[in-house]
Amino acid sequence: MLTIIFYTFIGIVAIQLFYYTFVFGKFAYAKAQKSTPKRIPISVIVCAKNEAENVAKLVPLLAEQNYPDFEIILIDDASSDTTLDVFEAFEKKYSNVRLVKVANNEAFWGNKKFALTLGIKAARKEYLLFTDADCYPTSKDWIALMSSQFTLHKTFVLGYGAYERVPGSFLNKIIRFETMLTAVQYFSWAKMGRPYMGVGRNLAYKKEEFFNVNGFIDHMKIRSGDDDLFINQAADGINTTYCYTPESFTYSRPKTTFKEWFTQKRRHVATATFYKSFDRAQLGLFFLSQILFILLPILLLAFQFEWILVLSLIGFRYLFAWIALGLSAGKLKEKDVMYWFPIIEIILIFTQLNIFMTNIFSKPVHWK
Repeated sequence: MLTIIFYTFIGIVAIQLFYYTFVFGKFAYAKAQKSTPKRIPISVIVCAKNEAENVAKLVPLLAEQNYPDFEIILIDDASSDTTLDVFEAFEKKYSNVRLVKVANNEAFWGNKKFALTLGIKAARKEYLLFTDADCYPTSKDWIALMSSQFTLHKTFVLGYGAYERVPGSFLNKIIRFETMLTAVQYFSWAKMGRPYMGVGRNLAYKKEEFFNVNGFIDHMKIRSGDDDLFINQAADGINTTYCYTPESFTYSRPKTTFKEWFTQKRRHVATATFYKSFDRAQLGLFFLSQILFILLPILLLAFQFEWILVLSLIGFRYLFAWIALGLSAGKLKEKDVMYWFPIIEIILIFTQLNIFMTNIFSKPVHWK
C-alpha cells in the first residue's frame, strides 16, 4: 500500500512540476513587455451601484489619463445613494464623460450584466476598457499601456487587477498571493493559446467581440461572471493577449475580514463551474495535485517510508515553485508575499477545499 502511495506521490510531483515549469513558466520567464503606443479610440466603462465615495475619487483619475482619444462611460446601476448625483456632476465637468442611467428592471433586477450591456451599447468608441468603481489605475498611462497591446488580430487584452497592501495584515498577504497566483494562471494559459478568464477590474476588448457572442446572453441568469465567463466563451489563442507592465495595473481595497473574503471566493469558485470542460479540468487537476502534494507525504513520512526520497521530492518541488512564482511576483510587484509562500499555500489549499465543500451544500449569496 505504501509503495502505491509513494509512486502516486511521484506522479503528483511530476504534475506540479509540469504546471510550475511548463505552464506558469510561460509567464514567469517572459521578457519585459514592450509597448507600442496606439491612437485607437477607447471607451472606458465603469459600472457602479452605491459607490458614491469610490467614484468621486476614480473619475478624476480617469479624466486625467494621457491618451488622445477616449470617452468615459459611467453606468449608474439603480443606485440608492448619491452615486447618480456624483456622476451627473462629472458629466457636466468633463466633456468626454457620458452617463448611462439604469432603472430597476423586474427581469434583470440587480444584474450587473444587464447594466454593462446598456453601457457597452452606448459606447461610441471601437475598443472598450473596463474597471470597477472601487478600483483606480496606478498611472496616467493606464489607457495607453492597455490599448498598446491591441493589434489587428489581438482583440482581447487581459490586465492585472491588484489589491492594496495593508501593513501588518497576514490576511492581506493571503489575498494578494491568491490574486497573484490566479493572474499567473490566466496569463500563462493565455500565453499558451488557452485563455480561460480575465478580471473586470482591468480588462479590454474590441466592441464587436461582445456582439459576436450576443454579449452575456448565454450566462445572463448567473449574477457573477461578466468578466471571466465572457472571456471563457469569447477569447481564444488567436484573439487574446495580456498586459503586465506595472503602470498598467489597477488597484482596489481588499476585504479586511476572512468571512468577507471567503464569501467573495465562494462566488468565484461557483462561477468557474461554468467554464469550458478543458479549463475546468486543468484547474481541477492543479488543485487536486496541490492537495495530494500536502497529504501523501504526511502518510509516507509517518511510516518513514523512503523518507529521504520523499523529502528530496518535496524540496525539489518547492524549489521550482518558488522560482516560478518568485519571478512572477517580481513582475506583478508582489514580492513580499513570497516570503510566506509555503504557509500561505497550505492555508489557501484548505480554504479552497472548504469553499468547494461549502458550495456543494449551499449556493453563494447573490450568485444567481
